[in-house]
Amino acid sequence: MKTLSSSSTLFLWLAPLLLLINSCDSFVDVELPGSQLSSSTVFKDYSTANAALTDIYSKIRDRGLLTGNGSGLSSQLGNYTDELVPYGMPSNTSFSFYYNTLLPTTPDIADYWNATYNQIYAANAIIEGVSASSGLTLAQKNQLSGEALFIRALSHLYLANLYGDIPYVTQTDYKSNTKITRMPIEKVYEQIIKDLQESEQNLGTSDGNLQRIRPNRYVVKTLLARVYLYSGAYPQAANEASAVLNQTGVYHLEQLNNVFLINSSETIWQLQSQNEGQNTEEGLHFIFSSGPPPAVALSSNLVQSFTADDLRLSNWIKSVTDGTSVWYHAFKYKQQDYTPVSVEYSIIFRLAEQFLIRAEARANQGDLIGAKEDLNKIRNRAGLKNTTAISKEEILQAILLERKLELFTEHGHRFFDLKRFGKLDSDLSPVKTGWKTTAKLFPLPQSELSANPNLQPQNPGY
Repeated sequence: MKTLSSSSTLFLWLAPLLLLINSCDSFVDVELPGSQLSSSTVFKDYSTANAALTDIYSKIRDRGLLTGNGSGLSSQLGNYTDELVPYGMPSNTSFSFYYNTLLPTTPDIADYWNATYNQIYAANAIIEGVSASSGLTLAQKNQLSGEALFIRALSHLYLANLYGDIPYVTQTDYKSNTKITRMPIEKVYEQIIKDLQESEQNLGTSDGNLQRIRPNRYVVKTLLARVYLYSGAYPQAANEASAVLNQTGVYHLEQLNNVFLINSSETIWQLQSQNEGQNTEEGLHFIFSSGPPPAVALSSNLVQSFTADDLRLSNWIKSVTDGTSVWYHAFKYKQQDYTPVSVEYSIIFRLAEQFLIRAEARANQGDLIGAKEDLNKIRNRAGLKNTTAISKEEILQAILLERKLELFTEHGHRFFDLKRFGKLDSDLSPVKTGWKTTAKLFPLPQSELSANPNLQPQNPGY
């Protein structure tokens, strides 16, 4: 059996072992019997099938694009754009992102690719195993496959926005996957939407608990709103965002200091910590108490973008000084250490983004009044007055700025926003050493191109 190492290629798939759990995680209520358990046995029983699915969430939390530690997009795309400045040893790969010197051989580039496709492979194994199972009820099949489809769509969305044309993998067949080709990004979006529409049909409106750690129908709609916005389908983006925003009995904006708490009503979907009392990797990574910073600090460009009356400046940003120099760190998550019980989980989707999605979608459709109403919801929560923007272009620029101030250090929004607005070059060239137009895409990992020539050509500029 072949297994992945950090230098392995995408298509040396982890076999059914990838679905199995070697140690209990807080995501999982049932520990699987052992690593030799066959996939057909996994799907005879809901408890083991559910354990296999929840193991994917733990992998998303711990490695790859959405992890909250220093290797995840919240940090590295902050370094890549104008949110963060790296510190520490020059060998730290964050400097490759900060100075825009990424190469096809940069380890993080291959790790993002491999970790995410492994998670996709695991989701596909869930979908196939559930479909073939005779031991699961229809409701159980719908829930498990619905969540797996959501994971598959979410993973491909991030890969497409980082690498451009990518393979859209929908099966676990090894021989087929070793020869797979890249799909044009427009087709990738079509497949993402198809997966999410099927996922939405399968899932209910509850995640079965009060901690919002399992995707439900509104989590799917939240992602659909983003997908439609990114693809320029503005009426659909506004409709999906409205479907979530209308659930006022479930979701509502919180006071700033409550937004990132474990029981926040603003949270739509979050990733549970591994152990009770453990908080987020984001808090551990971003917070520091003395200078110079051990890993990253907020850039002066970001900090100076806030006006003095913006409550996010005082609530979500904290200064540290050594008496001579001053640094700033993200303070959205406020726990760096263990607490008696966990008080913060890593939030992937929250309601504020949906207001900003609908504002942008409405503005692009000419509904300027509606766009300003949504924008002002976020501004007012931050203690700011209503926007003075009047024209469509002014409103769109105000939305872009508000996204910068609201969503900083959250899973790479800044990069994706500048890319969508066509402002990567104009905004980053003046403040980024080494920025070049071709940096709008990451290079494809050289190991993948060598293993599968069908993935050629390499992205421009590399």
